[in-house]
Amino acid sequence: MPDNTIIFQNVTFLYDGAAEPLFRDLSLQFSRGWTGIVGANGVGKSTILKLSSGLLEPREGRVIIPEFTLYCEQRTDEIPALLTDLLGAADSESYRIRDRLGVEDDWLERWETLSHGERKRAQIAAALWWKPEVLALDEPTNHLDAQAQEMLFSALQGFNGTGLLVSHDRELLDDLCSQCLFIEPPDAIIRPGNYSASLEQTEQDNLSAQRSYANAKQDYNRIKHEASRRRSEASQADRKRSKKGIARNDHDAKAKIDAARLTGKDGDAGKRLSQMEGRLSQAREKMSGIEVKKTYTMGIWMPGEKSKRDTLFSLPDGILSLGEKRELHYPDLLMKPDDRIALTGVNGSGKSTLIKHIMESLNLPDDKVVYIPQEIDLGSSQDILNWAKGLPPERLGRMMTVVSRLGSRPHRLLESTEPSPGEIRKVLLAVGIANMPHLIVMDEPTNHLDLPSIESLEDALTDCPCGLLLVSHDRRFLEALTEKRWSISEEGMTSKYILETD
Repeated sequence: MPDNTIIFQNVTFLYDGAAEPLFRDLSLQFSRGWTGIVGANGVGKSTILKLSSGLLEPREGRVIIPEFTLYCEQRTDEIPALLTDLLGAADSESYRIRDRLGVEDDWLERWETLSHGERKRAQIAAALWWKPEVLALDEPTNHLDAQAQEMLFSALQGFNGTGLLVSHDRELLDDLCSQCLFIEPPDAIIRPGNYSASLEQTEQDNLSAQRSYANAKQDYNRIKHEASRRRSEASQADRKRSKKGIARNDHDAKAKIDAARLTGKDGDAGKRLSQMEGRLSQAREKMSGIEVKKTYTMGIWMPGEKSKRDTLFSLPDGILSLGEKRELHYPDLLMKPDDRIALTGVNGSGKSTLIKHIMESLNLPDDKVVYIPQEIDLGSSQDILNWAKGLPPERLGRMMTVVSRLGSRPHRLLESTEPSPGEIRKVLLAVGIANMPHLIVMDEPTNHLDLPSIESLEDALTDCPCGLLLVSHDRRFLEALTEKRWSISEEGMTSKYILETD
């Protein structure tokens, strides 16, 4: 086996309790360099990473992997196993990686107070320092501000093993990857080139398949019509050749039928019908042999209503502790019913802390507020999914319609026992919007979502009449949806952060 190569040989994978395999008879090969893993939430991107890292075993077939493999999961709940070793090392390589990704000496002690962006940088720094032969990264840019994303890209460029990258960051996929694996269960296909180039080829192939299918269907319908006509002719010929109903003494009529049978003249219609039935069968097989990617209705109407209150919330100025003598100072805060506010700032500046403080201070009915936190741990995700599965059928159906229109397949979600972070965010949003909320608060809403889901979410929020408070590093997303800015910046080189509003 070539150095650092991963080989999938006729792999079939089925999660316990699932009715259908996630992958069937899958054969792939990943070599040195970065491969982007692309697909909708819940189609098995993380499963591919875990199979490639030896964390999962296929139901059939086998996966051949190098000895030293490492998987960096999406979640940042736990301290990375290698972080202690990295921070305790005194070699030049450890200092170089820590400096490149901005990892500080005390992060291990104050892990609980770190932002998720800081945790993600620590996770990847520890992984790169270990120098695995295979590095599988699951949404590495989640939570990272623009500066941290640049630091990450620089660090990943220097990795010389086999890298697998699941990401919704189109720029990272374009700049880092030389090929992409597109997943559409139960199939997957590798295409050369970065994300944009391989996506363009995928779309061209889909258009070509649609045209071929349309032409084959047109031929099938034409032959079917002709077969129907010939079937009618053959039926008429059969009736003409039948002696049924002819009087016993009508010898002339019987003689004509005998003559037609002898010459085979009336049998021509039956022969032509038989030939046409053969052509019809061939046309049917040709049409069924053309695989056309199924398309799903995307986009949701976001029900909501403008609150009749003068304000959604009003907070007097104050100071919030961020731990380790770090503080966030904020002025009087006021949000009106139709305000659309973007809250921005670098990692660790207190954005999520401020959001939690606002949520605790709200005086709105619970069912009129939709809050999607930055991270939802695995246990909470499983609890939310189990609760959703127990909803009355009608309500569950409405919720799953929204989930489907945000790009996930409901039947796969309901079969799962470990929902992906992107899927559980869709469930929370779908449940909340059914109550016609007055306020939607989302902390890093585009994290964990695939690109079509982000576009659908953006479209949905554009039409929502209620108030929006969004925390995000996705500048395009904020520019499309918000009108006001609350920005947090550090005062000099101190541990004091200042919130400014426009």
